Amino acid sequence: MYAYDTLVEALNDLRKRGYTLDFNLTPECLHCTDNDLRLHPEDFEITETYRFEGETNPSDESILYAIQSNGGDKGVLVNAYGPYSDPITDSMAKKLSFHSN
Repeated sequence: MYAYDTLVEALNDLRKRGYTLDFNLTPECLHCTDNDLRLHPEDFEITETYRFEGETNPSDESILYAIQSNGGDKGVLVNAYGPYSDPITDSMAKKLSFHSN
């Protein structure tokens, strides 16, 4: 596992290591708009996670997930952590929360 001081530093390093896709969280899947790739919880693994606090407000937390699909596609998901996180299905919540510690 790597240690990063900032979210930008982590994103830049993950991109260098092949995590080039940007995923968005939808209620039931991860979606990459560049290639219209949709990954349901059973279609991917979370290989690394990093948690960051906002520079000006410690309650502004985000979590960075390094994602690899079963087909070998690699990318990142940045999501708010805690009460500001997006609503998602139970299966997606289980997948993401299992790796958020």
